[in-house]
Amino acid sequence: MLYLGIDIGKNNHEAGLVDEDGARRGKSLRFFNDQEGFSSLPQFLEQKVGENEDLCVGMEATGHYWLALYSFPHGKGFRLHVINPIQSDSFRNFHIRQVKTDSVDCFLIAEVMRFGKFSETRPADEDVLALRNPARFRESLKDSCADYKRQVVTVLDQVFPEYDSLFSDMFGEGSKAFLKTCGTPEQALELDTKSLAALLRKASRGRHGAKKADEINSLAGRSVGMTLCRDAFAFRLKILIERIEFTERQIDEIDEKLARQLKKLNSVILSIPGVGPATGAIILGEIGDINRFENPKKLVAFAGIDPTVMQSGNFSGTHNRFSKRGSPHLRRALWMSAVVAARFDPVFKAFYEKKRSEGKAYGTAIGAVARKLTYAIFAILKANRPYEVRMIPEA
Repeated sequence: MLYLGIDIGKNNHEAGLVDEDGARRGKSLRFFNDQEGFSSLPQFLEQKVGENEDLCVGMEATGHYWLALYSFPHGKGFRLHVINPIQSDSFRNFHIRQVKTDSVDCFLIAEVMRFGKFSETRPADEDVLALRNPARFRESLKDSCADYKRQVVTVLDQVFPEYDSLFSDMFGEGSKAFLKTCGTPEQALELDTKSLAALLRKASRGRHGAKKADEINSLAGRSVGMTLCRDAFAFRLKILIERIEFTERQIDEIDEKLARQLKKLNSVILSIPGVGPATGAIILGEIGDINRFENPKKLVAFAGIDPTVMQSGNFSGTHNRFSKRGSPHLRRALWMSAVVAARFDPVFKAFYEKKRSEGKAYGTAIGAVARKLTYAIFAILKANRPYEVRMIPEA
C-alpha cells in the first residue's frame, strides 16, 4: 500500500508519496489549482506507483480550497480520505524539529494516512449543501446587521444621546424612517411637527404620530449632543440605516429559500423545542447525514459542546468548559435553541432550573440544556420521527 498526502493551498497544492514503511517515493509534486495542474497528478502517480500497488489518498479539509480538488482523485477510483487539520497538526508534534513547509506537510499527511488513526470529513450531498450554504451566509448577514446597529448607537451617543428613550425599538420602522430623514437634533427641529408626524405615521403604520413628533422635538431642543460635523454624522446614519434595511431584506429572502428547502426535505427537526426554521436549517446543514455519528456523544463532540476534561493524578478539574473543537455554526445554533427551549419548553425549563438550583452559572446551565437538546436531535433524526418527551435522556 502506498500513501499519497496532498497539502491544500489557494493557488497550488503539494503531493507527496510514502510506502508502508514510511519511506518517501522521491520528491513531492507541486501543481497548480487548475485543470492543467490536476492533470499532472496522474502523470506523477504513473511514474511512482506500480501496477499492482494499492494507493490511498489523503488531504486536509483546509477551508473551502479542498473542494475543487476532491472530485478529481475521487473520480479516478482512488481510496480518498479528507482529514481534520487538527489531527495532522498534532502529528507534527511527534517530530523534534518543528518545520512547516508545503513539501513537509504533504508527507506528514501521507504519514497520517499510513498511521491510520484519523477522523474523516465527508462532503455533504446536494440537499444538505442547499441548506448549509445559505444558512451560513444568513449568519454572516446577521452579524453584519448587528455591527451596523452598533455603529448607529455609537453615532447617536455622540450627536443625540437622548434618542434611545424615544422608541422602545430603536430599529423599528418609525425610528429608522426618522433617522434616515433627520439624523441629528438640528435636522429634526428644521422639519415642522406636522411633516414629522406624517413621516412617523406612514412608516409605523399608525403606531406613532403627532405625540411622538412632539416628544422628538422636545428632546431635540434640549439635546446636549455634540454640534461639530453634524452633517457628516447625519449622512453616516442615513447610510447605516439603508444598509440595515437592505441586509434585513436579504435575510428575509434567505429565510424564504430555507423554508422551501426544509419543506422539500420534510425533516422532523422543527418538532424539537426551541428549533425554528433558521436554526433548524443550520442544524441539518451542519450535521448532514446523521448516520455518520455512531452515538449522540459523537454529535455533541462534533458541535464542540462536550466539556473539556482536566485530570492528572489525584487532581480532577471542576471548572470545565466547552471544547469548542467542532462546528462553530452548529454550536451557535444549538446554543440559541437551548436558550429558547430553557425559557418556553416545560421539560427543558425544568432541567435548566434544576441546574441553576445546583449552583450552576447561567452559561453552564444553558450548555447542559444544549447537550440534552443534542441528544434529542440525534434520537429523532436517527428514528426519523417527530420529537417526543421520552426521547430526552435522563439528567
